[in-house]
Amino acid sequence: MKYALITGASGGIGREIAIALAKEGYCLYLHYHTNEQSIDDLREHLASTQTWKIKANLAAKTGVSKILEAIPTSIDVLVLNSGNSYVGLMTDMEDTQVEEMIQLHLTSPFLLTKALLPLMVQKKAGNIVAVSSIWGVTGASCEVLYSTLKGGLNTFVKALAKEVAPSGIRVNGVAPGAIATKMMGNFSDDEIESLCDEIPMGRLGEPKEVAALIAFLISNQAPYLNGQIININGAWYC
Repeated sequence: MKYALITGASGGIGREIAIALAKEGYCLYLHYHTNEQSIDDLREHLASTQTWKIKANLAAKTGVSKILEAIPTSIDVLVLNSGNSYVGLMTDMEDTQVEEMIQLHLTSPFLLTKALLPLMVQKKAGNIVAVSSIWGVTGASCEVLYSTLKGGLNTFVKALAKEVAPSGIRVNGVAPGAIATKMMGNFSDDEIESLCDEIPMGRLGEPKEVAALIAFLISNQAPYLNGQIININGAWYC
């Protein structure tokens, strides 16, 4: 049996990642924080796949331990997909918001990976994929902290890959551009149309396109891809 843990599985990208990995024969641990209905719907959709749902707030210090307590098996694939953004001036952010976002985007992924790595090293096999963002590569005004943290996650991928490659483990990241998920819900139709005009391919990306890239990265078709941040943004930023 092959086991995968997907954090943030209740979101648009997370759902498609789960569907893609189920097709590859993985048993799935599906993490969520608040959207239990989405997870229940996903599990019903994946009725022929063995799945477990895990509720935990990765923006809190107790989140990682709650996930680890719910996983009795070793993990073959870890997909770090949880995240949210703050749009606004950095000077308007409350300190608690800053601390929670750092916990969510960097501290929890780091500690979760740290806890799951020993069994991967023991087996001399494993895949870790971090879902970053275009803003972690280029930076974005009014999303300074989000950009900072995603940039840190990109460096985490590159550094960890060098550390664990001798143990047969691959670590990669994907940096999506504008993807048609609920995170785009704050934009009006006119704003989305204007955004699409900036993207050379003329449209938003689809969550299933991100999921397909992740499925490729963890497959036997990409055995020498390690330590890479793959941009998937329709040539918006190259």
